Amino acid sequence: MAEPGHAERVLSVLRDGAATPLAASWRRSLTLHQLDPENRKPPETLSGAELKAAQEQMGPLLAAAQDNLDALFQAVGDGGCCVLLTNADGVPVDRRGVSADDPVFRRWGLWNGAVWSEAREGTNGIGTCLAEQRVLTIHRDQHFHTRNIGLSCTVAPLFDPCGRIAGALDVSSCRPGLDSLTGLVERAVTDAARRIEARAFREAYPGARIVLLPDTAADRASVPMLAVDADDVVIGATRAARLALKLTDETLKRGLPSPDRSADLDEAERAAVRRALTQAGGNVSAAAGLLGLSRATLNRKLKRLDLARGREFH
Repeated sequence: MAEPGHAERVLSVLRDGAATPLAASWRRSLTLHQLDPENRKPPETLSGAELKAAQEQMGPLLAAAQDNLDALFQAVGDGGCCVLLTNADGVPVDRRGVSADDPVFRRWGLWNGAVWSEAREGTNGIGTCLAEQRVLTIHRDQHFHTRNIGLSCTVAPLFDPCGRIAGALDVSSCRPGLDSLTGLVERAVTDAARRIEARAFREAYPGARIVLLPDTAADRASVPMLAVDADDVVIGATRAARLALKLTDETLKRGLPSPDRSADLDEAERAAVRRALTQAGGNVSAAAGLLGLSRATLNRKLKRLDLARGREFH
């Protein structure tokens, strides 16, 4: 049941001039997108042909996501959650859910083809994540539209191999009581999004040497990776790497020598690998997943970075 007074609360917060990230999104919803917080209509839905076109446009990223969608759903599905992969317009193009819960999620619009952009639905996990390009959670009455206040959504952005926003990975629930698990869900969603991005990046540059950069992003929403060709020229960079090294498409077109031949960057990459191994308890496969690499690739890095000697990994 919708909470009485939600729309008035939204308007009151905005009248008071609140300067929080949530208030900023509510303000965009009201003034920029001219939405009504009292709206109780379900989200708009694409036609079958439009959804198919959206899925085709996702291309390699959608293919790269499949295993991670399965794994993420296995982690959260029993808690009454569904998993959604959306495009850059906030339209789910793939999902995972328990069949018993599917009718409920479908009524809420947590389904393939629904439009969850902030411009259409106001403040919501998917749309606001895409607008702000950061990992976030929108709980229940933090939504802008009254209709959506029964939902709780944790979302991470997805970036394509050229560093552009390409979509979002969402875990949504319409059950109360998940607030205490937000930190765990955010970590699971973020790690899955990073693995999808890293896999799509590697597949976009087959045969290239993949270099890991220091992981300094506050929300860890993108993996700092470079693709380097046989001539030691950087031919690709993820969003995090572009931000860290101030790279642009033009910079890459002009040709950038790989920086990983320097001792400083070798040490930075060594630190990134050590951190992942520590987090994974010495499990090479798990550490490779955290770094977005295959086990074979990580084993080669362990040897190149002189991390394998005298150490026991499994």
